Amino acid sequence: MSSRADPPVAEAETAPPSPPPAAGQARPRPLTARPTIRVGIYAWAVVGVALLAYLVGEATAQVSVLVIPLLLALFPAAVLAPPTGALKARGVPPAAAALVVLVGSLLLLAAIVALLAPVVAEELPQIRRQLISGYEEAARYLKAGPLGFEPIQMSEITARIREQLLETEGLASGVFGAAVAVAEGFAGMVFGLVALFFYLKDGEKIAAWARDLFPEGVRGDVEQVGTGSWHTLGAYFRGQVLVALSDAVLIGLGLVLLQVPLVLPLAVLVFLGGLFPIIGAVVAGSVAVLVGLATGGLLAALAVLALVIGVQQLEGHVLAPVLLGRATHLHPLAVLVSLTAGAILLGVLGAFIAVPVAASIARAVGYLRGRIAG
Repeated sequence: MSSRADPPVAEAETAPPSPPPAAGQARPRPLTARPTIRVGIYAWAVVGVALLAYLVGEATAQVSVLVIPLLLALFPAAVLAPPTGALKARGVPPAAAALVVLVGSLLLLAAIVALLAPVVAEELPQIRRQLISGYEEAARYLKAGPLGFEPIQMSEITARIREQLLETEGLASGVFGAAVAVAEGFAGMVFGLVALFFYLKDGEKIAAWARDLFPEGVRGDVEQVGTGSWHTLGAYFRGQVLVALSDAVLIGLGLVLLQVPLVLPLAVLVFLGGLFPIIGAVVAGSVAVLVGLATGGLLAALAVLALVIGVQQLEGHVLAPVLLGRATHLHPLAVLVSLTAGAILLGVLGAFIAVPVAASIARAVGYLRGRIAG
């Protein structure tokens, strides 16, 4: 019985693996192993991130009337979230709990304003007279000084502003622009209150929706970072209020000891200025110095100036770094640098949000480093 001979076994179609390099022969390095190539990749990555940040900033500026209220509403929401959560835990519906806490907070704020407003409003005309008198005193001291400095009169400043409005925009357009600014401010305030209500009512749902925008593999990390940032916002807002209250109490006590009148309205002004770092402190301190100059002369003004500078130095180097640093887990130097950088970049708003942004970034970086190390 004949049988067909089996065909010879074919040689492997695939090429044999390349032999290992001979002794002393180095393996070829990948292109990315070269330092210059790596530096170039990192540089282009930085350029891309910077370009993306610039585009996001430009887009945000176009809708700032919406973005700024959404951002600012996060601060009171982080403070009011615990009482809202406590009501929800007791079985109160989310909408009712959010409404009770929001309305209660607004009523408490209105009660404080109602208690202080009559006293402050009664003394406002006197403050105006003291400011004008203080400015005139300062002008006389500057003119009679060794340099013979001639200060610019307030009437000249008003006239120049009026001329600029008439030349660049025209009176009608200037009035229209002011009306638009007022309307935008009112719309922003209403939108911020609405956003605050929904933050309190559906904060967990909003956070879950934002988390689910990311790939599933990193959602746990995003949730951890978001939770830490949320606690940071509440801690910063409470710390900032404590700093402003400390400024108002210390400067108010100092004005009482110096026998400067109008202590209560000046202390309220200092507190409100303390909520807006840098610029608010300068404005409130300047008003106190002018009142001291008008009522007690140059020595009283210098004493008030020394008091304001001393309290501001205590705040800048002790109170704010310690209170805000503990609240946001940042080093005091980092708090100072963040405040300064934010004020330079975005003014008052930048100074207000710089510390919580820096603290959130620091927490996120620390968490991610721990995840990588683990």
